[in-house]
Amino acid sequence: MNSAVRAVVRMGVYLGCKVHFVKEGYQGLIDGGDNIAEANWASVSGIIHKGGTVIGSARCMEFKEQSGQMKAAKNLIKKGISNLVVIGGDGSLTGANRFRESWPTLLKELLGKGEITQEEAETHQHLHIVGMVGSIDNDFCGADMTIGTDSAFHRIIEAIDAIVSTAYSHKRTFIMEVMGRHCGYLAIVAALSSEADFVFCPEMPPPEDWPKVLCKKLSQEREMGQRLNIIIVSEGAIDRSGNPITAEQVRDVLVKELKQDTRITVLGHVQRGGCPSAFDRILGCRMGAEAVLALMEAQPGTEACVVTLEGNQAVRLPLMECVEKTKAVAKAMEDKKWELAVQLRGKSFQRNLETYMMLTQLKPPAVSTRVILCSQPKYTLAVMHIGAPACGMNPAVRSFVRHGIWRGNTIYGIHDGIDGLITGEFQQMNWSDVTGWVGLGGAMLGTKRTLPGNRLSDVADKFKQYGIQGLLIIGGFEAYQSALQMYEGRKKHPEFCIPIAVIPATISNNVPGTDFSLGSDTALNEITEICDRIRQSAQGTKRRVFIVETMGGFCGYLATLSGLAGGADAAYIFEDRFTIKDLQEDLFHMASKMAEGVQRGLILRNEKANENYNTEFIYRLYTEEGKGLFSTRMNVLGHMQQGGAPSPFDRSLATKQGAKAIEFINDVLKKNTNIEGKLSRVDAPDTACMLGMVGRQYMFTPLKDLLKETNFDQRIPKKQWWLKLRPLLRILAKHDTVYEEEGVYMTVEKTGL
Repeated sequence: MNSAVRAVVRMGVYLGCKVHFVKEGYQGLIDGGDNIAEANWASVSGIIHKGGTVIGSARCMEFKEQSGQMKAAKNLIKKGISNLVVIGGDGSLTGANRFRESWPTLLKELLGKGEITQEEAETHQHLHIVGMVGSIDNDFCGADMTIGTDSAFHRIIEAIDAIVSTAYSHKRTFIMEVMGRHCGYLAIVAALSSEADFVFCPEMPPPEDWPKVLCKKLSQEREMGQRLNIIIVSEGAIDRSGNPITAEQVRDVLVKELKQDTRITVLGHVQRGGCPSAFDRILGCRMGAEAVLALMEAQPGTEACVVTLEGNQAVRLPLMECVEKTKAVAKAMEDKKWELAVQLRGKSFQRNLETYMMLTQLKPPAVSTRVILCSQPKYTLAVMHIGAPACGMNPAVRSFVRHGIWRGNTIYGIHDGIDGLITGEFQQMNWSDVTGWVGLGGAMLGTKRTLPGNRLSDVADKFKQYGIQGLLIIGGFEAYQSALQMYEGRKKHPEFCIPIAVIPATISNNVPGTDFSLGSDTALNEITEICDRIRQSAQGTKRRVFIVETMGGFCGYLATLSGLAGGADAAYIFEDRFTIKDLQEDLFHMASKMAEGVQRGLILRNEKANENYNTEFIYRLYTEEGKGLFSTRMNVLGHMQQGGAPSPFDRSLATKQGAKAIEFINDVLKKNTNIEGKLSRVDAPDTACMLGMVGRQYMFTPLKDLLKETNFDQRIPKKQWWLKLRPLLRILAKHDTVYEEEGVYMTVEKTGL
């Protein structure tokens, strides 16, 4: 929420507005006085990394009554406020809309009682409302992700990862209770991203005989040698009769029936605390800025809206329409229409649930059953890595292998990239071979940057030797280039006339055909966390500026997004050319902010932003020009950006993409297999594709079509969606414009937002 508050204040100041904090939620609106305080640019300095909300929040029953709303309306009018940004759940947003609808009546009564003047009533005829959804449950229909959800997801996965080692050592079963009174999103994605053995969520209750089903599954797993079990229970979990299922009930069943050493961990409000994730910080920045723009464009008849994220686009949706959809889910659950409740949650929720149910099968069904289920013969497929290691590679392999085996295929894992392929490092993958891979960083199959090049004949020979009929490559720009070489080699080598899919996995996020690459979210969180620590190290040192170099090659994604997430003062990248004049202006702004009380500055630079204006140069420039004003320190983050366990986002994305890849390959093979089971030549351009996340969709883009979208010299796409966030980064870092006391708006340059 703090990043959203910061963005609202700074975007408002940038546009020449007076901005006020309303402290303690609606209660502060009613109480007035010091609870409604004017904010300035410096008021929100140093809050982006803090959890919770610095302006406070409180539940307020009085606001539901007309008397409370009259007090709130009077306090707003006396402060000259007629535009309100509300950050909260569906209850808070519904209350805001009712307040807006009652505004004319409230004005009339206040005027009649003489509590406001005629001039004040005429000046504040209309109240404009814009909402942002702040809820860790992600239970608001219409929003892809609500503010706080990703951070709560991080807390859950961190706890599970810590518990797994204890559970494994002691051969225990752990029951993890997570939040979600009416929505099982956190439980489902946590189970999907942690290889949990069982999940209880309110939208899809377990079968009536769930104790028997649970015990059978866990006992079979122990017989197969599994030493630990993780069970996720949503706090709002119920059975099919609507009765609560508690963590204590689940533990009692396991202790009584299986005599297992079972422990319960209730995360509770731990999920709400801690530093926000990079995703949540960026989400708050974007939503806050969009909310201010929505208020500036509002007309007297404009409907109250909620600002949300749809794919990579900030959108405005009718507030009450979204609230009604959210209420429809609750009604479906009340009527015990479970399938409808899951459907109303949206395709993403439904896909998460289906993917989890498949991946947590103890073992695949009999071959005959699989063939009937899939209506297709058995194929031989391979998966490999090419390029630098990136977090998310292992869960993608796990998902691909298990989905492939489920469909009746034989899956080979190729070790050490192209070099391992040529030397015959093939391993037939079994169901249990990928157990535990979802939380592992790096690449368990091994990876190298080597391209096929003039060794295409050797690669083709190995494909022929092992009978490979479909290939998945997981990696960065090298994976994309390797797949292109294989596609272009189809004319000479028929062994490459097979479906080829590429899942982009690189921290640089520099592969065309996708908005996000596996590993980039993990790296972004690593950089953001490191920058937090770097700035914290100067807590007792006044006026210090840090120059930090990030990875990314020629792609400035990491520098830009971590700049937004970390509240950086500037981020220098290759795609946004800068001159010595730009550096001088940034120095001037840094000095002016230090003079106004800001104690620390953060400058980010992409490693290949400029050949001459390198990190050392910028460090020396700030050191020289900052004498007497601030001290300067330099940090090159290096390969620590590639390390660590994959973030929850990368685990979830990898799991879904692995499932999509196997579906794509099998569908292509099925279309090219005749009734007798003979496979024909696969050589159409749309059979060699990049699997990318574009907007809200997973898209398979033919590699041939990506050629014109690629800058091969700098190894980056020609068009990159995140570049439109560059103006926002500068707006939130600068404070060039100030309002006039008379309320005259300053002229501002067009930002392109």
